Amino acid sequence: MAQSGSASGLGPEGRRFESYRSDQFLLWEMVYMDARIYKPAKTAMQSGRGKTKDWVLEFVSGAKRVSDPVMGWTSIDDTTGQVRLHFDSREQAIAYAKREGLTFSVEEPRKVKRLVKSYSENFSANRKQPWTH
Repeated sequence: MAQSGSASGLGPEGRRFESYRSDQFLLWEMVYMDARIYKPAKTAMQSGRGKTKDWVLEFVSGAKRVSDPVMGWTSIDDTTGQVRLHFDSREQAIAYAKREGLTFSVEEPRKVKRLVKSYSENFSANRKQPWTH
């Protein structure tokens, strides 16, 4: 990708040009990035509480997704949606977002309702549905 400047190989005066897209990261892009801080819920594929103890900071992208007309793949120009930062506590994630100047929202985890049952309840006399076999 070309940098803004002049090309001295095109004559003694050179030719001025502006790059269509700069290689440099723009500071204003970072200031207005939105972040979401949350504690992930357990997936439906696991019975334990693995990978649910960390707090996660991920960036919310406002960019539009574009479908490739030939292959049908979906792509996006913003790669910040691929970044996920893990923290041990909610306070650490908030401190990081404030230190980096990010606008953020915190989603509190929902309370888990536990339905305690025992195997013997399948054979109790006061079942709601009769025993079929």
